[in-house]
Amino acid sequence: MKVYDLPEEERIKQKKEFDFVYSSGKIIYSNTKKLKAIYCFLKDENNPGVKVAFAISKKAGNAVWRNRVKRLMRESYRLNKLDLVAESKNNNKKLLIVFSLHSIKKKNYLKVYLKDILPEISGILLKLKASIL
Repeated sequence: MKVYDLPEEERIKQKKEFDFVYSSGKIIYSNTKKLKAIYCFLKDENNPGVKVAFAISKKAGNAVWRNRVKRLMRESYRLNKLDLVAESKNNNKKLLIVFSLHSIKKKNYLKVYLKDILPEISGILLKLKASIL
């Protein structure tokens, strides 16, 4: 398995997992409050690790803009996930995270670049790593 990939096993796909995160999860914001993440921990000795999803409301922009932002968010997570995944496996916890936008909308940001999203995601991941301990 490649180090910097995002396989299907690391993605939240089931409705019950989404419902669990949204009902019992905690919200954490990036430093500039552009992005937010809803997360929760599960005690799982059999399958520790991290599962993620990227959700953007239809009110944020049209489909092309939303898909671009989701691609950039996935790429940012993929490049910064190593420490978080290792920490959750060491503590035998499964971490479920749903990343979403907080203050970014298409009318404010017509073009979104990786340089806008990457520090936000890495800041959230650092906060999550600190909360695992």
